[in-house]
Amino acid sequence: MRRATKDTEESQRRISRRALLLGVSQLGFAGVLAARMRYLQVDEADQFRLLADENRINIRLLPPVRGLIYDRNGVPLAVNEQNYRVTIVKEDAGDVDAVIERLSKLISFDPEELEKSRKEIDERSPFVPVTLADRLSWKQVAEVAVNAPALPGVTPEVGLTRYYPWDTDFAHIVGYVGPVSDYDLKRLEDPDPVLQIPRFQIGKSGIEAKLEKSLRGKAGIKRIEVNAIGRVIRELDRKESTPGANIQVTIDSALQNYVQERLKGESAAAVVIDTQTGDLLAVGSSPAFDPNKFVTGISVPDYKALLDNERRPLANKAVQGTYPPGSTFKMVTALAALEAGVVTPEETVLCKGFIEVGGRRFHCWKRAGHGQMDLHNSIRQSCDVYYYEMAQRAGIEKITAMANRLGLGQHFPIPMSAVAEGLTPTKDWKRRKKGADWVIGDSLNSAIGQGFVLASPLQLAVMSARLASGRSVTPRLIKSMNGQETPLGAGEPLGLNENHLRQIRKAMFDVSNSKRGTAFRARIVEDGFRLAGKTGTSQVRNITKAERARGVIRNRDLPWKRRDHALFVSFAPFDNPRIAVSVVVEHGGGGSTVAAPIARDIVLRTLYGKLPPLEAYPKKDRWRIRQEQEKLSLRDPAKPSEGQDRA
Repeated sequence: MRRATKDTEESQRRISRRALLLGVSQLGFAGVLAARMRYLQVDEADQFRLLADENRINIRLLPPVRGLIYDRNGVPLAVNEQNYRVTIVKEDAGDVDAVIERLSKLISFDPEELEKSRKEIDERSPFVPVTLADRLSWKQVAEVAVNAPALPGVTPEVGLTRYYPWDTDFAHIVGYVGPVSDYDLKRLEDPDPVLQIPRFQIGKSGIEAKLEKSLRGKAGIKRIEVNAIGRVIRELDRKESTPGANIQVTIDSALQNYVQERLKGESAAAVVIDTQTGDLLAVGSSPAFDPNKFVTGISVPDYKALLDNERRPLANKAVQGTYPPGSTFKMVTALAALEAGVVTPEETVLCKGFIEVGGRRFHCWKRAGHGQMDLHNSIRQSCDVYYYEMAQRAGIEKITAMANRLGLGQHFPIPMSAVAEGLTPTKDWKRRKKGADWVIGDSLNSAIGQGFVLASPLQLAVMSARLASGRSVTPRLIKSMNGQETPLGAGEPLGLNENHLRQIRKAMFDVSNSKRGTAFRARIVEDGFRLAGKTGTSQVRNITKAERARGVIRNRDLPWKRRDHALFVSFAPFDNPRIAVSVVVEHGGGGSTVAAPIARDIVLRTLYGKLPPLEAYPKKDRWRIRQEQEKLSLRDPAKPSEGQDRA
């Protein structure tokens, strides 16, 4: 049956409305799609173009050239020298083991280093070059290049590596660099990305470590185009790296070499400081080590030999070692008593070989006693009993305050490893650290530089410089960075009574120049260079009654590690002090017989600026001194790597 016309018209209207709605919807969707496409293709075009480029462009770091280190006269101490090395790319080599086997016929490999390289080859991407051997000679590299067709994947290269021309002489001052380790990366809060470069070297000790950021410089970058598997296609552009800062230290390389030679054979330290500027002219520690062995990674046997050496060549005894200062501390006690007004320079104390306090005897080093001692003679003859009395009068707090004023118990922020603060004790310190009250015996022991008191050779040199100048001299190790001079360490006046200082200086002069002085045998006879000093013997342990019964009463009768330390502090010339010198010889015995002669020689070498003439020594010693000088292997600053005998 045919539908009514009215129904047909209604149906058509409905279809038209639906078609219209559908059309509008389609048009709206197309509009949204067009808008989105415009947004992606026009508005976000730069962002997506960048993302696309990053899929094919890599940014790689260019390692910076490490800054150089020079001595005060411009002599190089740490340099970058050309390093010929051989690298291998795993994917180009094919059979890596076979290639290495053929290569080993041309150059010799260190088994330990080769094993590290094999491990690195396995861990890194096959297209990344890995160093197989470095520090090769030109002849070795040339042989590799000639045999290149038989060595697929092997490439000879030229790079830079650190070299220390003065080797052992500056090992403890300059320090050394070494490859970045996992430990290095973990201890840094925000490690520089350049540290991720394979075998990149950073400072491990000394100035190299303490001024690492300045010496390292800043990495450059280069953009390279790579294919889908990461292989380099071409270099697009680069920004060169910024070299590290060049550093000039206050040390005199020739003097440092002399100090190290003079300390040879001993476990000892010596410090030379300019009393007017605070410049450290020499900082010796013996024995030392060759830092060049650490640059590419020291072998296990070599490192074990250093660790097992009882004389501790790895330790910088000059700043890291702390020792009871012994009688070199007596000037501190004397000044504390003088400034406190509890004694006058003329007042005497009777020394009968001991003093009895609290039912205990405290002995003088001279068992028979010195008799009546005033300030001057107590320093000249190093009478212990005089200082036991001063300790009771002044008290430990005043003694410690004076020690701090003179530089003991202070941390000097010079850029060297493990700079020690030493120890100047107080009553509160003992309660906190020892859980016990201070007793009078502690004060008596401290007054003669024993007991809890500890000082480094650096601090003893600073103390001597402050006594000589009357100023708060502070040590300076860095002379300049990139040509910019650093502040001097002359310091402000100490504010001590000048008459008291003159009394101390005159007594120290007689220690070395009076026949009854403890260092008279180590005197200087040249009038313009006469020194003032003070000997010290730091007791390591007490000799027991049983040992005395067996006749073991002298240091030389004991095993080396149980002997006393020998110390000497000094300044010169006496009339116009320019330098201060401290010497500590571990287990050396007496300061007058061991440390004082070394200090005397160092003083003369510093003041003369060359090997001291024999005329500066007492006549009876000149033949022996000449023999000692001829045994020294001194270096020419122009050719530091070549030792030269003084025959």
